[in-house]
Amino acid sequence: MKNYYSDLHIHIGRTRSGKPVKITGAKSLTFTNIIEHARNEKGLNIIGIIDCHSPEVIVEISELMETNDVTEHPDGGLQYGDLTIIPGSELEIYDENCHGPIHVLAYFPTLAIMREFSMWLSNHLKNITLSSQRIYVSGKELQLKVKELGGLFIPAHVFTPFKSLFGKGVQKTLTEVFDKNLIDGIELGLSADTAMADQIKELHDYSFVTNSDAHSLKKIAREYHVLQMEAPTFNELEKALHQIDGRKVQANYGLDPLLGKYHQTVCSQCFTPFNPEKGECSNCGSSKFIKGVADRISELKTASTSPANRPPYIHQVPLEFIPGLGPKMLEKLLDHFGTEMAILHEVPLEKLEEIIPAKTAVMIVKAREGKLSLSAGGGGKYGKIAD
Repeated sequence: MKNYYSDLHIHIGRTRSGKPVKITGAKSLTFTNIIEHARNEKGLNIIGIIDCHSPEVIVEISELMETNDVTEHPDGGLQYGDLTIIPGSELEIYDENCHGPIHVLAYFPTLAIMREFSMWLSNHLKNITLSSQRIYVSGKELQLKVKELGGLFIPAHVFTPFKSLFGKGVQKTLTEVFDKNLIDGIELGLSADTAMADQIKELHDYSFVTNSDAHSLKKIAREYHVLQMEAPTFNELEKALHQIDGRKVQANYGLDPLLGKYHQTVCSQCFTPFNPEKGECSNCGSSKFIKGVADRISELKTASTSPANRPPYIHQVPLEFIPGLGPKMLEKLLDHFGTEMAILHEVPLEKLEEIIPAKTAVMIVKAREGKLSLSAGGGGKYGKIAD
């Protein structure tokens, strides 16, 4: 068994010809740019690109396969050198059982199956070329189609206040919307960690994945997980999510929830911390608020401990959050040490200090050891490093 760094939620901003896919995604987020950046700069081993249903993206992948730049693994997944790509799709359901829209992720083993899924999708949504489109079938119907095609189904960023399972999608339980037996994992999102999520007992049945939901190249791997598998393939990923034959999620690496954009409840007008029991903002007097993930989880709480087999969740501060570490300094680090994974996990303090100012090097090591002081985010604004 080997360990593989994985980020399974990366958006495509534009097609090769420049047409939008994820409208809020960076123009540099083409399929080709993503796979080059994820492999060469981030140091990832397996990634999920979740806008591969877009027909122009399918054409781009097909052309890369014709030139053998990308090949297909017999056990599922696309190979770009030593990087494995799992083609996927993010969709929005809002059926009669939902109390609010819910984003979900679907992954498939081959490009041919993704093409078949895309053709099916085109009959059930308004614009097949775009990301995160509303699909006009029920959550359970979508699950059944994904499973019919041999795919994986994972609810996305399940606690964010908007467009998520527990944000507004359901009142109490995922079974209001989904068949619990057709879920392959749960994506936590940036504002929650394992300890928070395991306060909901029905989630004890699932592996947790921590992904970046990247809308730009630099955001790739701001959250990620380590998979223990025989090889980086679709079939092995499925086994890891279900803890089959020793395969498993070995560890989750993610933001301290305090750094997430929706951790605490804030006033929707001035973003000051808001106490719903008082009914109005202490700063501006508004009665409108955005409920934070921490408060929402405490409403849903049905358990107080994690299951015994839950892997560790390691609070990770992405390099872009480190004060004083700008693009030029990061480029220096990458030139010397290869990838962000190496910088975040392996390079000793004394080696970092040879390349960048000692103060910044110390901050990287403090981040690695979970020793930074943080101030909480909320209402769409990230938390900050307080040091």
